[in-house]
Amino acid sequence: MRATVCQQIFRLLHNPIFLAAISSWVISQFIKTIITLLTSRATSFRGLIELLFWRTGGMPSSHSALVSSVATTIGFRHGVSSDFFVFSCCFALIVIRDSVGVRRSSGQQAKALNELGMKVASRLKYQFKPVKEIQGHRPMEVLVGILLGFFIGVAVSTL
Repeated sequence: MRATVCQQIFRLLHNPIFLAAISSWVISQFIKTIITLLTSRATSFRGLIELLFWRTGGMPSSHSALVSSVATTIGFRHGVSSDFFVFSCCFALIVIRDSVGVRRSSGQQAKALNELGMKVASRLKYQFKPVKEIQGHRPMEVLVGILLGFFIGVAVSTL
């Protein structure tokens, strides 16, 4: 049984679709961290580590890079007429639409709510606890993420 699990993990780590997905996510998060360093928007070392491994929003979209690399690699491996490719494209569209639309508008609403809450709290002398402002993506951040994922998917599929 143990050899079977190890063999399955080995196959997963050598699966081009998995490699494209992980590579696109890691590379996009790395680029995002470098851009933050170059634009002097880094506030702390801890913030940079969070950005590198976890934080959302910013250039390029790691969500868009991941789903587009998965769809691209599936297209190469199984063909663009396969059910897997159609499913991966539908999944990618949902993720991309969410990152540029729903999450972005939710973040803007949270920011407006926090500004209003702070103004009201200062006037009425009560403590206001701000809500979390989720960063969505601008369309250009999503486009760059899609292109990055596409090229990583092509590279993993053809090399």
